[in-house]
Amino acid sequence: MIEDARVLRAEFVPHELEHRDGEVTHLSQVLEPVTRGEPAGPAIITGPSGVGKTCVARYTVEQLREQHLDVASQYVNCWQNYSRFRALYRVLEGLGKTVDIHRQSTPHDELLERLRQYDGPPCVVVLDEADQLESADVLYDLHALSAFSLVLIANREADLFAGADDRLRSRLRGSERIGFDRYGIDQLTSILQARARWGLTEGAVTTDQLRDIADAAAGDARVAISILRSAARRAQRTTAATITDEIVTEAVPAGRSAVHRRTLDTLTPHQRAVYEIVEDAGRIDPSTLYRRYREAVDDPKTDRTVRNYLGKMVQYDLLAAEGTSRDRRYRVVEPTADEG
Repeated sequence: MIEDARVLRAEFVPHELEHRDGEVTHLSQVLEPVTRGEPAGPAIITGPSGVGKTCVARYTVEQLREQHLDVASQYVNCWQNYSRFRALYRVLEGLGKTVDIHRQSTPHDELLERLRQYDGPPCVVVLDEADQLESADVLYDLHALSAFSLVLIANREADLFAGADDRLRSRLRGSERIGFDRYGIDQLTSILQARARWGLTEGAVTTDQLRDIADAAAGDARVAISILRSAARRAQRTTAATITDEIVTEAVPAGRSAVHRRTLDTLTPHQRAVYEIVEDAGRIDPSTLYRRYREAVDDPKTDRTVRNYLGKMVQYDLLAAEGTSRDRRYRVVEPTADEG
């Protein structure tokens, strides 16, 4: 039944995008100066998880590179490369400039000097989950280099600038903003139809079933694709010729759980510590949580940073926030629960 498993992964970037023409056009216009050998102004892409922000950024940059030989690019997942060193190293790595760099002993200044000496074609750097950077200095570092044009992706702009000083805010004030909304059921159904067409045998799943999956995903394409993948795997294990309604029903909680596990796996050590404190407590207020966090880890982050962690985990449905700001409590979200 599964003819191309790659298509059933959320990170797969298709050759054609569904329902994001306006966003692709906007970002293409922002990056157009790069095609003339000139730096492009920064672009800030925001919106909730699972709305295609990463896919649009990677698709648009790849289209740019296919049409113009003298354009380079590098993608950095800042949730994984959250330190200043890791982020800069990742950019250099994509440019083939890290052969003799020792990750344990090379100072930041050496990385920056390598980037300053870069004399290749204009490079578009996509910083995904840019609000996860431990230091906003990375944004300042790269923005100051004319050879690099920035595409910054975050759930909310406020989180992106939470740790930025006035100098950086001033530099990025003129950035182009591209906002993404949740997909509707019809849009998600169309996206799933394309994935099924590319990745599954013909007739493996019906439009009504894909619509049920889209409805269960509540506008999140990551969850929708995960449910479809789970359904296809279940059908294939039972050697069924098609995906049945019963399999779809079983795949909904399984698909949600898979997204939940993958998101948990991406947490930084400090974020994981915060999550586990909430998990152990059941429900916990911010001040108690921060006190326990400081006791649990070496070199604890600031209270503001922990608040940012909490906000991020709420956005990704790992935690739920209950009550007003005055009496707020946090709890973990069970991946199979219907959070409405």
